[in-house]
Amino acid sequence: MTISKSIATSTSQIHGVCGGARFVTSSFVSRGFEMGCCQSREAAEPDVTLSKPDSDAVQQGNFGNHYLQSPMLPGPPQFPAPPAPVVEESLEGKKVVVGVFDYKAREDGDLTFKKGDKMAILNDTNQDWWKVRHLATRKEGLIPSNYVAEERSIESEDWFFAKTTRREAEKYLMSTQTPRGTFLIRNSEHNPDGFSLSVRDHEEGKGDHVKHYKIRTSEDKTRYFVSVNHHFPNLQAFVQAYSKNSHGLCCMLTQPCPKPRPERWDLSPAHVDRWEIDRNELVLTKKLGSGNFGEVWLGKWKDESVAVKTLKPGSMSASAFLEEAAIMKKFRHKNLVALFAVCSKDEPMYIIQEFMKKGSLLDYLRHGDGRCLLTNDLIYISAQIASGMHYLENLNLIHRDIAARNILVTDNNLVKICDFGLARLIEDDEYCAKAGGRFPIKWTAPEAILYNRFTIKSDVWSYGILLMEIFTYGQVPYPGMTTKDVMEALERDYRMPKPHNVPMPDQVYETMLICWDGNPERRPTFEFLKHFFEDFSTSIELAYREPDMQ
Repeated sequence: MTISKSIATSTSQIHGVCGGARFVTSSFVSRGFEMGCCQSREAAEPDVTLSKPDSDAVQQGNFGNHYLQSPMLPGPPQFPAPPAPVVEESLEGKKVVVGVFDYKAREDGDLTFKKGDKMAILNDTNQDWWKVRHLATRKEGLIPSNYVAEERSIESEDWFFAKTTRREAEKYLMSTQTPRGTFLIRNSEHNPDGFSLSVRDHEEGKGDHVKHYKIRTSEDKTRYFVSVNHHFPNLQAFVQAYSKNSHGLCCMLTQPCPKPRPERWDLSPAHVDRWEIDRNELVLTKKLGSGNFGEVWLGKWKDESVAVKTLKPGSMSASAFLEEAAIMKKFRHKNLVALFAVCSKDEPMYIIQEFMKKGSLLDYLRHGDGRCLLTNDLIYISAQIASGMHYLENLNLIHRDIAARNILVTDNNLVKICDFGLARLIEDDEYCAKAGGRFPIKWTAPEAILYNRFTIKSDVWSYGILLMEIFTYGQVPYPGMTTKDVMEALERDYRMPKPHNVPMPDQVYETMLICWDGNPERRPTFEFLKHFFEDFSTSIELAYREPDMQ
């Protein structure tokens, strides 16, 4: 076939340029183009042949297309091949999770999502950061695994608090201005397969308080109940029913308790293994204090609040610091301050940690809201510290400087141990048993003072001193005594007496005394101390309520 010369500009309209040539379109668009891409000539007209065009002519073929020859490119225009289609990984069989908290991405590799958003898990080999595809936006990225829960699981419910102790439940329920009937369901502390219901109540003469109910299950795990008269097939149905009728509980369930945000162990997924960061990424905004190692600042990293500890120049070698920091980065316990990153290439070296908004326990007890804490609150704080030390005890690690100044506080009287691991690195008389050094004598076990012998048992001694600080609301140990007086008194087996100006249970003081046993081997373990304080409150009050029969 020979294509005749013709000029079609009188009947067609020029629309643009493609492949270096301007093109003119008319009614042929639906036949010749699909989504902006030229249809294959061979597929449309396999037997069409073209004669060599004149250089100044407009070419017309069986497509109905009209081409105006480019003065820059001889011959017919060349259209780029359409891009290869993006093939998404199949979601068949993939687990779907739902956001329990909002999360804002901090790096290019992670993914922003809102509470309630659904995502399919593509890779969950890393325990902390999962690769997912957002089902609404189709975007892929990494998310913190503890910010989501499997769709339709009890973990995805606002009222379910996994791995929450009785004391923690009480703190959560009583810490906010929530109404009577605010509740949560948690795992039982003593029965791995059981659950407990905790409800905020109010009574004349008793005020606001929390009541606990044991949720029982049938042997075949198909029925849940607190009263034999009311059984439910699952916890969701249980909550729905008690939200409409108390059925013998202290009151109807009104609303779930606000959930605290879960722990995060890294600044972002990019910093899981790469935790040396550029100090220029940090903005130091406010000095929070100073201590044995240097200064502590409130800082910002990409709009996230962090605590930045600046170490005194020359206080420790960079190699020793990095070796110890690598160990500290692996610690994961809710009562140990999380280490996020370090800046070690220049001095002063920086330690970037999670920010604890209420500062040190010492200042909190002396000047903050801690002055109003009740005995049960002090017991709760003591239990948390023992729990964190029990974690270190299991790793055969020692702290060397347990004191209220090295415990940090945040909301709900949550406390965390800081500066663990650094004391033995410091190249300063403060932490060496040398004559004339500024050694923290009042917190240190006799064998450590005399022989520089630090063990987990010397930490137990220091914990006993810390208990005295806690129950006297930050009073200096051995009041009225100098360091020399204390050393001489310890040689005579002197021990601090029980104070009379503050309420202190006899059992707590007796525990202090066994922490101060002159024989380190007779001192208790942190495992014992943890259980002692965790069980202390429940041993002196009614453990669980029984519902009124209806």
